[in-house]
Amino acid sequence: MKLVSNFWRKLCKPSNAAVGVVIGMGFVGGILFWGAFNTGMEATNSEAFCASCHEPIVNEIKETIHYSNRSGVRAICSDCHVPHNWADKIVRKVQASKEVFAFVMGNISTEEKFYARRKHLALREWQRMKENDSQECRNCHDFDFMDFSEQGQRSVKQHSTALASGEKTCVDCHKGIAHQLPDMSDVPGWQ
Repeated sequence: MKLVSNFWRKLCKPSNAAVGVVIGMGFVGGILFWGAFNTGMEATNSEAFCASCHEPIVNEIKETIHYSNRSGVRAICSDCHVPHNWADKIVRKVQASKEVFAFVMGNISTEEKFYARRKHLALREWQRMKENDSQECRNCHDFDFMDFSEQGQRSVKQHSTALASGEKTCVDCHKGIAHQLPDMSDVPGWQ
């Protein structure tokens, strides 16, 4: 009790009170900022936010296994395009701010403009996913938990080879798994 009494006495002095108020305001301000920041981060991970610029893409995923499947598990845009761990998520959000800027500037503001740039956007996204070893895919799909007896012969061969060699990542073979592929006929080495 004496400790609290001494603390209160020091806090009541004008100079100490100002320091206490500033520290208290900083603490409350920090909590408010953190709450607003996290709320904003989660809002920009919503399917509605993505559809505000990428509506044709969000609609085409409705035709894939990632949207409707026998297990009832559904992936949304951020599951595949935003890393789940915090530091990588922040990096990706900063990168994605260029996409928001491009939309605001009119580069992809219409469906026609978006489809004209689709190949460029896809190549850039595939490169990003290759560089991070398809981290977003691996949030849900893990080689350690794959039941090879439930997969087709070709899939077993490819997955076991990829697992053993570590040379390939998910996006090397699964481009177009959730989206229609753009016309890649003029890209050298496209198989």
